[in-house]
Amino acid sequence: MFKGLCRVACLLLLLPAVSGPSPVSGAARPNIVLVLVDDLESGSLGNFPNITQQLVRQGTSFERFFVTNSWCCPSRSSILRSQYVHSHGVLTNTAPEGGFEKFHRNGLERSTIGTWMQAAGYRTGLMGKFLNHYPGQAAEPTYVPPGWNDWRVPVRNLYEEYGYRLNENGTLVDYGWAESDYLSDVLAGKVRDFVTAAADQPFFLYLAPIAPHNPANPAVRHAGAFPGAQAPRTPNFNQLDVSAEPQWLRELPAISEQAIDRIDERYRARLRAMLGVDDLVGSVIATLRETGKLGNTYIFFASDNGFHLGSHRLKQGKTTPFEEAIRVPLVVRGPGVPAGATVRELTATVDLGPTFAELGGAGVPVFAEGRSLTPFLRGQPPGRWRKNVLIEFNRPFNRMSARQTPVPDYKALRTADHTFVRYDTGETQLYDLNQDPYQLRNLAGTAPIPLVLNLQARLTGMQTCSGPSCRVADLRE
Repeated sequence: MFKGLCRVACLLLLLPAVSGPSPVSGAARPNIVLVLVDDLESGSLGNFPNITQQLVRQGTSFERFFVTNSWCCPSRSSILRSQYVHSHGVLTNTAPEGGFEKFHRNGLERSTIGTWMQAAGYRTGLMGKFLNHYPGQAAEPTYVPPGWNDWRVPVRNLYEEYGYRLNENGTLVDYGWAESDYLSDVLAGKVRDFVTAAADQPFFLYLAPIAPHNPANPAVRHAGAFPGAQAPRTPNFNQLDVSAEPQWLRELPAISEQAIDRIDERYRARLRAMLGVDDLVGSVIATLRETGKLGNTYIFFASDNGFHLGSHRLKQGKTTPFEEAIRVPLVVRGPGVPAGATVRELTATVDLGPTFAELGGAGVPVFAEGRSLTPFLRGQPPGRWRKNVLIEFNRPFNRMSARQTPVPDYKALRTADHTFVRYDTGETQLYDLNQDPYQLRNLAGTAPIPLVLNLQARLTGMQTCSGPSCRVADLRE
């Protein structure tokens, strides 16, 4: 036992520091923009010209970037706090066990990437989606959480992109159905004002457009785009054999031809809605260039979770442990970031907060569980790096929300080579991603016992970790 404690202590000493600010001078501090879209699957960025030309070609793409939970509010809470779901406790999108109400009730907003960056002298802004059901019954409609100098967040009809209401720094402003009211375009104007107002002060902007979340309403100018596009017909599209899968998947019927047509319609709608985000990205970059700030600004582009469009018999949705739901885009452009590069190491949404903090010289609380991505942004080897990513899912108590997903509670481990899932039903899944990248063959019942025991132990270590110990558990091989 003593040797085990010594081993843990030694590993903790070797971990990169995340609790103190970096020695960065005020004049040298960069600006940071996080563009976080809603429900965008990996592999689709090539459809969007500004994102492709201005971010992907000018920056570094993280090929294996994962969410902590493939559902909006738990995932966004992990981004705000750099914590896995079992640590921050926002389990679902809805009260009482999740949503903004749980985040607010537990006082989690007192320490987020907003407060960290603000305390370091940054002008901070959050524009677009915050947390599901904000403000709901938990706070006044004019409530602005701590840590944000500029707050422009929908409190009504956010997913429609028209006819919504924004809380603009404590003042409620209604927008209608005119072409100029399209939310992504309105946010572009807010960004221009925010960047201009920052003057010489470094800024941190969390920009969260709604697309391509259902109903995926496009701007009028994009309504006819992608007329013949079809959802990708990957090998796991409308999966034929599900006999070795857990019960929830075995009970899904094969997708009918009519339903496949609707999947294609949804895919086109999502692409069209994302063109509004692409225009927003182009506007942000133009604003930064016009103000002379582009060369000293890091731009992060990511999604809160992925999305199914016919894969594994799922007509639409998320919440699963499959790649389509848990692996999302991350592209970073900024000073010194290698252009056109790709990172293959395992990275996760819990890494965003420590990365922003290190870039800006901010302190990170001891509860943070992620790792800074700054070595990758400098084109440097990261040293010892994680071998395990944890994904957790909890079904909501709310019956209406529960109907949206047939998936039972689970804990999942994503390694470089495998996905291992343990459901609360006692069922398991195991996929060899080198031999079976589309996760068509569940090996849980046939894999070598030493492999299964190893993955079980690694998963247990991750789901019981807390704070710095997560950066020990994620190293286990």
